[in-house]
Amino acid sequence: MFKITIYPRFGDLDALGHVNNTVPGFWFESGRTPIIRIFDPELSVEKKTFPLIIAHIDYDYVEQVFLKYDIEVRTFISRIGTKSFTVYHEAWQENRLCVKGNAVLVHYDFNKEESTPIPEDKKILLAEHLIKEG
Repeated sequence: MFKITIYPRFGDLDALGHVNNTVPGFWFESGRTPIIRIFDPELSVEKKTFPLIIAHIDYDYVEQVFLKYDIEVRTFISRIGTKSFTVYHEAWQENRLCVKGNAVLVHYDFNKEESTPIPEDKKILLAEHLIKEG
């Protein structure tokens, strides 16, 4: 599991005084950075060499999120396939699970515009963060 702390910003609030429902997507994106480093250690993100593309994202809002408390984003791997893997995120505030979600990342060759198998050495690194069932 990877953990980062996010400090909500005043500009993240909606008219009701809660953190806006669009903001957790940015938090979860930040939470994926260590996973991206597995594939691109320098974070060069060059089209010729960058090997990931997002195919799906979903979020469930479980509790309200407020400005005055930090957010802990927890990031796990929940599934490793042949050409894709699923990242599972949780956003916690004051010991409450507030938002949870998934992102499916596909190992992708942008030059050929096709998915490719995830290299075995990368699968091993991803597996270190795999959620254990049960």
